Formats: sequence, C-alpha cells, structure tokens
Amino acid sequence: MATVKKLLSLDEGIAKELENVADALHKSQKEIVENALDFYFDYTDTVVADKITKDIKSGNMRVLDAEDVYNELGIEI
Repeated sequence: MATVKKLLSLDEGIAKELENVADALHKSQKEIVENALDFYFDYTDTVVADKITKDIKSGNMRVLDAEDVYNELGIEI
C-alpha cells in the first residue's frame, strides 16, 4: 500500500506516552500510531453498524430487496 505523509499535532502528554510505548515495544512511533488508528477504525465500524441497526429497527432507515433495486436500475441478474 502507498504511504502518505501526514503532519499531526499531539497533546504533550499523548506525545510522551507515544514515545514511551514505542520505546517499550521496540517499535517505531509510526507503527504505534498506525496500529492505534487501525484498532480505532475497527471500533468505529462497530459503532456505525450499531447505529444503522438501530435506525433500521426504529424505521428511520429501510432496507431494500436487492432484486427490486436491480430491477429498478435495469440490471439483469
């Protein structure tokens, strides 16, 4: 996967903790941040899925049958 450079500003305490964790695990700060973001995005996927489920159950969002959507779009299956 391609690498993209990002400039981050961190709270001093977070930056120090990042440095300490990276040193303790013998990993780069980049690896620690990437792993942390990966875990966070997995967590937010769950939060979003839970919200969608709640919206469907409450009637605020509806689920369409795939065959109906394909027919409406003129897609043969």
